[in-house]
Amino acid sequence: MTKNRPSVAPLMISANSVSEAYARALLHIVDHSGTEVSPLVLTVSGLENNDTISEDAGVRHAMDQVLEGRDETSVEDVAFTIFPQQLWKMAQGDRKKLYQFYDWSFPAFKAWNHQKNGRGLYFQRLTNFGRGPCDGNQLEWILNQTSRKGARRSLAQATTFDPEYDHTASALLGFPCLQHVTFMEAGDGLVVNAFYATQQIFNKAYGNYLGLAQLGAFMAHEMKVPFARLNITIGVAKLEKIGKTAVELSGLVKAARDCVAAAN
Repeated sequence: MTKNRPSVAPLMISANSVSEAYARALLHIVDHSGTEVSPLVLTVSGLENNDTISEDAGVRHAMDQVLEGRDETSVEDVAFTIFPQQLWKMAQGDRKKLYQFYDWSFPAFKAWNHQKNGRGLYFQRLTNFGRGPCDGNQLEWILNQTSRKGARRSLAQATTFDPEYDHTASALLGFPCLQHVTFMEAGDGLVVNAFYATQQIFNKAYGNYLGLAQLGAFMAHEMKVPFARLNITIGVAKLEKIGKTAVELSGLVKAARDCVAAAN
């Protein structure tokens, strides 16, 4: 067994914020042998406010600093690939305007970093898959269907993986790691379930969690229900592009420990 081989046992993390969820995942890898966990399952509550996603300021600041120091994509920009929070604010609660703003802006986002965004972005595939009802806008179709009385729960799922384009033998394929998302209305509100084949813990995970939480808050707002819970299942979570003992990581590790200690 190599030192980086994933743990056989699943890791289940329950947290009250995306920051705490990330902190616990990072610390598990830092404090144990190897650099992978398989599978990693996260469940996040404390999301009832559909207008603002609560974060731990210390973890977020430390995360932003280490990403900037390593010339990696910022938390905000990673989250934007899943949900364009700034455009939603500009749309002032009008989802039709949100879709329109995104359609206008997407070519620029794609051109801004064609190497990373050339295959598309997650929100683009959720709202413009290329085929299907509502002109491929899966979120709009879900919102329309779930507003009907007696709509079956299995309707509310959206995919980002497209076999026509994504089944490729390329050795390096950074997109899409997020496979699909489901939206389930339960007794206490909306539950969002997201599924990843793999995930980069260092440079993508925090932004992924934040973007999914923002997406869930948007859907809950449009369904007029509280956002109860976010569940994320990851086939293989990997700490790459930085060593566990790297000096640059020390500030983030300390912030993560402080966050977890405050939550316990």
